[in-house]
Amino acid sequence: MKNIFILLLFHFMITNCYAQGVNNNKSEQAIYTLIDQYSLAREKRDTVLLKSILTADVDQLVSSGEWRNGIAGSVRGMMQSSASNPGSRKLIVEKIRFINSVSAIVDARYEIQNTDGTTRKMWSTFMVVANKNVWKITAIRNMLPTSQP
Repeated sequence: MKNIFILLLFHFMITNCYAQGVNNNKSEQAIYTLIDQYSLAREKRDTVLLKSILTADVDQLVSSGEWRNGIAGSVRGMMQSSASNPGSRKLIVEKIRFINSVSAIVDARYEIQNTDGTTRKMWSTFMVVANKNVWKITAIRNMLPTSQP
């Protein structure tokens, strides 16, 4: 009887750990897709797509120090920024850190290929949350590194 209990406990531990790993892999893939959608929406200036991947209370701090609050203010600011800073945008996810099963911090390199051929290199941090297995962006922090002495 004791051996059966130990085997069942061992089986439960192994399957539970495996299931969590599979869930994290699915979540990671969904988050990569979410960041790709954000990049595409910015590139195409697609407000419908943007509104579908942002939470209603999203906020954004951009490299100029401007705060954008709420979905309307954030989308409006994103569209104005894309119009005044044309060019190809690329986000390269460097790290995803899960806080729990429904929230994560995503660090990404953010590059804008300007129309004059120069590249603006920044960092973006996204706070993402899942509701009913749908991942959305709830906060964005953009940083423009300065040169160090």
